[in-house]
Amino acid sequence: MSQNFNESERITITRWNERDGSHQTADYLAQESPIALVFNGISHAVMMMTPSNIEQFVVGFSLTEGIIDHVEQIYDVEVKPVDIDGITGFEVMVEIASSIDWRLKQQKRVLSGRTGCGLCGTDSLEHAMRPVSQVKQSVVIQPEIINNALAQLQDSQMLQQQTGAVHAAAWFSVAGELQQIYEDVGRHNALDKLIGHMAQKKIDPSDGFLLMSSRGSYEIIHKAAAAGIGNVVTISAPTALARKLAEAAGIKLVGFARPGRHAEY
Repeated sequence: MSQNFNESERITITRWNERDGSHQTADYLAQESPIALVFNGISHAVMMMTPSNIEQFVVGFSLTEGIIDHVEQIYDVEVKPVDIDGITGFEVMVEIASSIDWRLKQQKRVLSGRTGCGLCGTDSLEHAMRPVSQVKQSVVIQPEIINNALAQLQDSQMLQQQTGAVHAAAWFSVAGELQQIYEDVGRHNALDKLIGHMAQKKIDPSDGFLLMSSRGSYEIIHKAAAAGIGNVVTISAPTALARKLAEAAGIKLVGFARPGRHAEY
Protein backbone atom coordinates (compact mmCIF):
# COMPACT_ATOMS: atom_id res chain seq x y z
CA MET A 1 0.00 0.00 0.00
CA SER A 2 1.28 3.45 -0.92
CA GLN A 3 2.23 5.64 2.02
CA ASN A 4 0.85 9.17 2.27
CA PHE A 5 2.51 11.81 4.39
CA ASN A 6 1.37 15.37 5.04
CA GLU A 7 0.41 16.95 1.73
CA SER A 8 0.03 20.44 3.21
CA GLU A 9 1.16 22.53 6.17
CA ARG A 10 -1.12 24.83 8.16
CA ILE A 11 0.39 28.25 8.95
CA THR A 12 -0.71 31.74 9.99
CA ILE A 13 -0.31 34.50 7.41
CA THR A 14 -1.20 38.17 7.04
CA ARG A 15 -3.67 38.96 4.27
CA TRP A 16 -4.33 42.42 2.86
CA ASN A 17 -7.10 43.83 0.69
CA GLU A 18 -8.28 47.35 -0.07
CA ARG A 19 -11.54 47.04 1.82
CA ASP A 20 -10.39 45.42 5.08
CA GLY A 21 -6.70 46.21 5.21
CA SER A 22 -4.42 43.70 6.98
CA HIS A 23 -5.57 40.78 9.09
CA GLN A 24 -4.15 37.45 10.24
CA THR A 25 -5.69 34.21 9.10
CA ALA A 26 -4.91 30.53 8.71
CA ASP A 27 -3.61 29.23 5.40
CA TYR A 28 -2.26 26.00 3.93
CA LEU A 29 0.90 25.51 1.90
CA ALA A 30 1.50 22.49 -0.33
CA GLN A 31 4.34 20.27 0.81
CA GLU A 32 7.35 19.91 -1.49
CA SER A 33 9.78 17.16 -0.52
CA PRO A 34 12.88 15.55 -2.03
CA ILE A 35 12.26 11.93 -2.98
CA ALA A 36 15.42 9.90 -3.58
CA LEU A 37 14.83 6.92 -5.87
CA VAL A 38 17.18 3.99 -5.34
CA PHE A 39 16.77 1.03 -7.72
CA ASN A 40 18.42 -2.25 -6.71
CA GLY A 41 20.78 -0.30 -4.47
CA ILE A 42 21.74 2.16 -7.23
CA SER A 43 20.89 5.82 -6.59
CA HIS A 44 19.02 6.97 -9.69
CA ALA A 45 17.33 10.35 -9.16
CA VAL A 46 16.09 12.84 -6.59
CA MET A 47 12.70 14.29 -7.49
CA MET A 48 10.90 17.18 -5.84
CA MET A 49 7.26 16.26 -5.30
CA THR A 50 4.25 16.12 -3.01
CA PRO A 51 4.87 13.18 -0.62
CA SER A 52 1.72 11.21 -1.36
CA ASN A 53 0.96 8.12 -3.46
CA ILE A 54 4.68 7.45 -3.65
CA GLU A 55 4.25 3.84 -4.76
CA GLN A 56 2.06 4.89 -7.69
CA PHE A 57 4.63 7.54 -8.59
CA VAL A 58 7.45 4.98 -8.57
CA VAL A 59 5.51 2.66 -10.88
CA GLY A 60 4.55 5.45 -13.27
CA PHE A 61 8.03 7.01 -13.30
CA SER A 62 9.65 3.62 -13.92
CA LEU A 63 7.32 2.93 -16.85
CA THR A 64 7.49 6.34 -18.50
CA GLU A 65 11.27 6.56 -18.12
CA GLY A 66 11.72 3.12 -19.68
CA ILE A 67 13.26 1.55 -16.59
CA ILE A 68 10.67 -1.24 -16.63
CA ASP A 69 8.36 -2.61 -19.31
CA HIS A 70 5.47 -3.64 -17.07
CA VAL A 71 4.47 -3.28 -13.43
CA GLU A 72 5.27 -6.92 -12.59
CA GLN A 73 8.99 -6.11 -12.94
CA ILE A 74 8.79 -4.11 -9.69
CA TYR A 75 9.09 -6.53 -6.78
CA ASP A 76 9.05 -4.16 -3.81
CA VAL A 77 8.85 -0.47 -2.88
CA GLU A 78 9.99 0.67 0.59
CA VAL A 79 9.63 4.30 1.67
CA LYS A 80 11.83 5.67 4.48
CA PRO A 81 11.42 9.23 5.85
CA VAL A 82 14.76 10.98 6.33
CA ASP A 83 15.21 14.18 8.36
CA ILE A 84 18.00 16.49 7.19
CA ASP A 85 18.40 19.77 9.08
CA GLY A 86 14.70 19.92 9.85
CA ILE A 87 13.61 19.12 6.29
CA THR A 88 11.86 15.81 5.76
CA GLY A 89 12.83 13.89 2.66
CA PHE A 90 12.17 10.33 1.62
CA GLU A 91 14.41 7.52 0.45
CA VAL A 92 12.54 5.07 -1.75
CA MET A 93 14.17 1.67 -2.12
CA VAL A 94 12.85 -0.02 -5.27
CA GLU A 95 13.57 -3.63 -6.11
CA ILE A 96 13.22 -4.44 -9.79
CA ALA A 97 13.96 -7.53 -11.85
CA SER A 98 17.73 -8.05 -12.02
CA SER A 99 17.46 -8.82 -15.74
CA ILE A 100 16.69 -5.14 -16.50
CA ASP A 101 18.80 -3.26 -13.98
CA TRP A 102 21.40 -2.59 -16.72
CA ARG A 103 19.02 0.12 -17.95
CA LEU A 104 19.70 2.17 -14.85
CA LYS A 105 23.26 2.88 -15.95
CA GLN A 106 22.00 4.13 -19.31
CA GLN A 107 19.37 6.41 -17.81
CA LYS A 108 20.96 7.66 -14.58
CA ARG A 109 20.17 11.24 -13.67
CA VAL A 110 23.01 13.35 -12.38
CA LEU A 111 21.00 16.23 -10.91
CA SER A 112 17.85 16.55 -8.89
CA GLY A 113 14.53 16.67 -10.73
CA ARG A 114 12.98 20.06 -10.10
CA THR A 115 9.30 20.43 -9.34
CA GLY A 116 8.39 21.98 -12.67
CA CYS A 117 10.50 19.84 -14.99
CA GLY A 118 10.30 16.18 -15.90
CA LEU A 119 13.73 16.16 -17.54
CA CYS A 120 16.06 17.70 -14.94
CA GLY A 121 19.14 15.62 -14.36
CA THR A 122 18.91 13.58 -17.55
CA ASP A 123 22.54 13.15 -18.56
CA SER A 124 22.17 12.80 -22.32
CA LEU A 125 20.32 14.49 -25.16
CA GLU A 126 19.58 11.07 -26.58
CA HIS A 127 17.55 10.09 -23.53
CA ALA A 128 15.83 13.46 -23.29
CA MET A 129 14.84 13.38 -26.97
CA ARG A 130 14.22 9.66 -27.35
CA PRO A 131 11.50 8.71 -29.87
CA VAL A 132 7.92 8.66 -28.64
CA SER A 133 5.91 5.47 -28.55
CA GLN A 134 3.06 4.95 -30.99
CA VAL A 135 -0.37 4.81 -29.36
CA LYS A 136 -3.60 3.11 -30.35
CA GLN A 137 -6.20 5.75 -31.18
CA SER A 138 -9.58 4.04 -30.80
CA VAL A 139 -12.01 6.59 -29.37
CA VAL A 140 -13.21 10.09 -30.21
CA ILE A 141 -13.92 12.48 -27.33
CA GLN A 142 -16.84 14.81 -28.04
CA PRO A 143 -16.66 18.53 -27.06
CA GLU A 144 -19.51 18.24 -24.56
CA ILE A 145 -17.66 15.39 -22.82
CA ILE A 146 -14.60 17.61 -22.36
CA ASN A 147 -16.83 20.38 -21.03
CA ASN A 148 -18.32 18.05 -18.44
CA ALA A 149 -14.87 16.78 -17.46
CA LEU A 150 -13.61 20.31 -16.82
CA ALA A 151 -16.38 20.90 -14.28
CA GLN A 152 -15.56 17.64 -12.50
CA LEU A 153 -11.85 18.43 -12.45
CA GLN A 154 -12.31 21.72 -10.63
CA ASP A 155 -14.57 20.14 -8.03
CA SER A 156 -12.18 17.23 -7.48
CA GLN A 157 -8.92 19.12 -6.93
CA MET A 158 -9.08 19.05 -3.14
CA LEU A 159 -5.42 19.85 -2.48
CA GLN A 160 -5.51 22.66 -5.05
CA GLN A 161 -8.56 24.14 -3.35
CA GLN A 162 -6.70 24.05 -0.04
CA THR A 163 -3.32 25.37 -1.20
CA GLY A 164 -3.65 26.83 -4.70
CA ALA A 165 -0.23 25.42 -5.61
CA VAL A 166 -0.62 22.00 -7.24
CA HIS A 167 -1.43 20.43 -10.59
CA ALA A 168 -3.77 17.54 -11.28
CA ALA A 169 -3.72 14.61 -13.67
CA ALA A 170 -7.15 13.03 -14.11
CA TRP A 171 -8.39 10.03 -16.06
CA PHE A 172 -11.88 10.10 -17.56
CA SER A 173 -13.93 7.44 -19.27
CA VAL A 174 -15.12 7.93 -22.85
CA ALA A 175 -18.46 9.00 -21.36
CA GLY A 176 -16.71 11.76 -19.39
CA GLU A 177 -16.91 10.16 -15.94
CA LEU A 178 -13.98 10.86 -13.60
CA GLN A 179 -12.19 7.60 -12.81
CA GLN A 180 -9.13 8.78 -10.88
CA ILE A 181 -7.26 11.98 -10.04
CA TYR A 182 -3.83 12.66 -8.55
CA GLU A 183 -2.37 15.99 -7.47
CA ASP A 184 1.22 17.11 -7.04
CA VAL A 185 3.34 20.26 -7.02
CA GLY A 186 4.85 18.96 -10.27
CA ARG A 187 2.58 18.30 -13.24
CA HIS A 188 4.78 15.44 -14.47
CA ASN A 189 4.72 13.87 -10.98
CA ALA A 190 0.92 13.97 -10.91
CA LEU A 191 0.88 12.23 -14.29
CA ASP A 192 3.36 9.56 -13.19
CA LYS A 193 1.15 8.86 -10.16
CA LEU A 194 -1.87 8.46 -12.42
CA ILE A 195 -0.01 6.24 -14.90
CA GLY A 196 1.25 4.11 -12.02
CA HIS A 197 -2.30 3.70 -10.74
CA MET A 198 -3.56 2.75 -14.20
CA ALA A 199 -0.81 0.16 -14.61
CA GLN A 200 -1.52 -1.38 -11.20
CA LYS A 201 -5.27 -1.51 -11.88
CA LYS A 202 -4.84 -2.74 -15.48
CA ILE A 203 -6.83 0.19 -16.87
CA ASP A 204 -6.92 0.33 -20.68
CA PRO A 205 -5.20 3.62 -21.67
CA SER A 206 -6.95 3.65 -25.04
CA ASP A 207 -10.42 3.68 -23.48
CA GLY A 208 -10.70 7.22 -22.14
CA PHE A 209 -8.74 10.46 -21.96
CA LEU A 210 -6.23 12.33 -19.82
CA LEU A 211 -7.04 15.80 -18.50
CA MET A 212 -4.17 17.89 -17.14
CA SER A 213 -4.55 21.14 -15.18
CA SER A 214 -1.42 22.48 -16.89
CA ARG A 215 0.09 23.30 -20.25
CA GLY A 216 0.73 20.56 -22.77
CA SER A 217 4.49 20.35 -22.29
CA TYR A 218 7.03 17.98 -23.79
CA GLU A 219 7.22 15.61 -20.86
CA ILE A 220 3.44 15.31 -20.57
CA ILE A 221 3.15 14.08 -24.16
CA HIS A 222 6.18 11.82 -23.82
CA LYS A 223 4.83 10.19 -20.67
CA ALA A 224 1.32 9.86 -22.11
CA ALA A 225 2.73 8.15 -25.21
CA ALA A 226 4.83 5.80 -23.11
CA ALA A 227 1.68 4.81 -21.23
CA GLY A 228 -0.34 4.31 -24.43
CA ILE A 229 -2.72 7.23 -23.80
CA GLY A 230 -4.25 8.40 -27.09
CA ASN A 231 -6.22 11.45 -25.98
CA VAL A 232 -4.66 14.30 -23.99
CA VAL A 233 -6.55 17.43 -22.89
CA THR A 234 -4.77 20.31 -21.15
CA ILE A 235 -6.01 23.52 -19.54
CA SER A 236 -3.33 25.66 -21.18
CA ALA A 237 -1.62 25.64 -24.56
CA PRO A 238 0.88 23.05 -25.77
CA THR A 239 4.41 23.91 -26.77
CA ALA A 240 5.49 23.53 -30.39
CA LEU A 241 7.60 20.48 -29.48
CA ALA A 242 4.72 18.88 -27.60
CA ARG A 243 2.46 19.28 -30.63
CA LYS A 244 5.07 17.67 -32.90
CA LEU A 245 5.51 14.76 -30.50
CA ALA A 246 1.75 14.27 -30.22
CA GLU A 247 1.50 14.11 -34.00
CA ALA A 248 4.37 11.63 -34.19
CA ALA A 249 2.83 9.44 -31.51
CA GLY A 250 -0.70 9.55 -32.90
CA ILE A 251 -2.07 11.39 -29.87
CA LYS A 252 -5.06 13.67 -30.26
CA LEU A 253 -4.04 16.82 -28.37
CA VAL A 254 -6.54 19.38 -27.07
CA GLY A 255 -5.40 22.56 -25.37
CA PHE A 256 -6.85 25.76 -23.91
CA ALA A 257 -9.67 23.62 -22.54
CA ARG A 258 -12.00 26.00 -20.74
CA PRO A 259 -15.76 25.90 -20.13
CA GLY A 260 -17.43 26.23 -23.50
CA ARG A 261 -14.28 26.24 -25.64
CA HIS A 262 -11.07 24.45 -26.51
CA ALA A 263 -8.54 24.13 -29.34
CA GLU A 264 -7.59 20.93 -31.17
CA TYR A 265 -3.95 20.63 -32.26
